[in-house]
Amino acid sequence: MFTGLVQEVGTVSSFDGARLTIQAPQTASSAQAGDSVAIDGVCLTVVACDDSALSFDAVPETLARTSLSALGSGSRVNLEGALRAGDALGGHYVQGHVDGVGIVRSVEPEGEGRRAAFDAPVELLRYVVEKGSVAVQGTSLTVAAVDERGFEVALIPHTLAVTTLGTLATGDRVNLETDVLAKYVEKLLPR
Repeated sequence: MFTGLVQEVGTVSSFDGARLTIQAPQTASSAQAGDSVAIDGVCLTVVACDDSALSFDAVPETLARTSLSALGSGSRVNLEGALRAGDALGGHYVQGHVDGVGIVRSVEPEGEGRRAAFDAPVELLRYVVEKGSVAVQGTSLTVAAVDERGFEVALIPHTLAVTTLGTLATGDRVNLETDVLAKYVEKLLPR
């Protein structure tokens, strides 16, 4: 379980399509093999680590359902360690189970921040509501608007500075995770 509050931006040092190694000194210094870490919103298990780097195995299922297959040496990624008992509950509940991949439709200046629009798979949009929560690249965000193609978010300067969302460009593929509460409500309501 995660909160969608990115703790560090790491840099991919190598990725051969199966083993992913990321330079992330802050996260690596407190990690050990077996820990869960969200990489751009994808929950992966640490298989090796030292004081500055973490390694993960990415299986075909993960690569098929996320944007991780596009990573290469030098790619920057959002990292968040798993929530531990007693940690502050900022952001929203994020599982690290990506629901699908969206495409950046546009990124426009808005005051001191930016407004980003994403095209999203239609099957995810039923869980996206205005002023609800969504995770984009593992970052907890509030939905500003929804349309038939996707949704928009308002990105504050802090988020732009401490995550990879500050480098979003039209056409980029992003990992999306909708609010888990919406899925449970749908499952429990009679059809």
